[in-house]
Amino acid sequence: MLRVRFAPSPTGYLHIGSARTFIFNWLYARRNGGTMILRLDDTDVERNTQASIDSIFDGLRWLDLSWDEFYRQSDRVELHRAAANLILEKGLAYRDFTPADTSLEEKVHDGQAWSGNPGQREMPKEESDRRAAAGEPFVIRYLVPRETGRAVTFSDSVYGDQAKSCDDIEDFALLRSNGMPTYHLASCADDADLRISHIIRGQDHLTNTFKHVLIFEAMGAAVPQFAHLPLLIAPDGAKLSKRKHGPVVSVTTYRDAGFLPHSYVNFLCLLGWSPKDNREQMTRDEIVRVFRFEGINRSNSVVNFSEEDPIDPKALWLNSQHLRSLPVAEILPGVTAVLQAAGFTIPEDAAHFASVVDLIRARYTTLLDFGVKGRPYFSDDFSIEPAAMEKLDVAGARELLAELAERLAGDAEFSEAVVEAHLRALATERGVKAGVLINGSRAALTGQAVGPSAFHLFTAVGRERAIARLRAVAR
Repeated sequence: MLRVRFAPSPTGYLHIGSARTFIFNWLYARRNGGTMILRLDDTDVERNTQASIDSIFDGLRWLDLSWDEFYRQSDRVELHRAAANLILEKGLAYRDFTPADTSLEEKVHDGQAWSGNPGQREMPKEESDRRAAAGEPFVIRYLVPRETGRAVTFSDSVYGDQAKSCDDIEDFALLRSNGMPTYHLASCADDADLRISHIIRGQDHLTNTFKHVLIFEAMGAAVPQFAHLPLLIAPDGAKLSKRKHGPVVSVTTYRDAGFLPHSYVNFLCLLGWSPKDNREQMTRDEIVRVFRFEGINRSNSVVNFSEEDPIDPKALWLNSQHLRSLPVAEILPGVTAVLQAAGFTIPEDAAHFASVVDLIRARYTTLLDFGVKGRPYFSDDFSIEPAAMEKLDVAGARELLAELAERLAGDAEFSEAVVEAHLRALATERGVKAGVLINGSRAALTGQAVGPSAFHLFTAVGRERAIARLRAVAR
């Protein structure tokens, strides 16, 4: 059965590159009826933080993409140790008693090319066992075969056939001297135990894969199919970095900017992948149906931002398209959250609230616009824009709006048709163009010079508010 996993390390907020990796795994699993696994690779105790863990879960939950199974790598350390000892017992690894400093156990010595510690690879098993039994600390290293002419090979679903000579692979650590597994061992041991069939991850892991193939083979496990994803880079060509670029690379930056999770998933998918028909705006179901490894590019993808604006313009455009095209019910929770955070009271009439949101969303770019541009629809505390004030200052406009208010107040009915009938009749009687009243009404009701149909605005604002606002501008 097809099984994929997303395995973030909780050492910082959820990076947009990590989010894209999760999305691509999710899409592949959902398209092929597979299982999506979330695994926290949290064995690096010194760097892991609860804030990072919370950020990962907050970001993934906001994306509104589910997972089927969840694991913590820190709960599986005994499994990792057993895997290292199994490889050691098979004679495919050796104990290295050299390092005294644990920080050097996985590093290249003195910055020079290094393949292994002389004298440790060749140490007789009896001596190695004796020193270990005596309590001498050691690292377990993979015994990479030398001078055999062997190359490690695998086929990557994105980058094609890959090969590397064993002579160019160092004796990498499996288990540190403190008994904790290295990333390479823990990741492979978990992938084998969880029966991961496809590993979909960033291109920066491509070089690690040669070591991972050796570990899978040494454990007697099936080697998964690999698919490495192009990296996300900044406009200057630098790799997107939490340290260098800060909030720009955080998923929560887009969430807090008022993005819809649907549009953000769409945006991230287009960073390094495209359907064959060159579509850009797609629903989640559409993306699932057309997602293929063949659509993933090998070149890195640029996220466009500047020091002044951390948001990619294409992401904004996509969000505006989704904001106006999704079923209104799907955006209501986000709109509600934004309005409540801004201190507005949500109308009790749910149907009316939905109709207002549906009316005004066409001109908005993010959810935050509902709390700013949409303020007149949910509060009486709003200002009149200069362009709108010009409409009110047209000769006779304010007096006509006051008269319109009285006619509406005297009519038992209140609908778009009733409003339009009174407005046009008044304009005809006073010998003015209907536009004077239409534009003036929009300005009085919303403080804005442009917007939806003026007749729709009356019912959106409501009878009492509309009449009160028309009267107010005449004072």
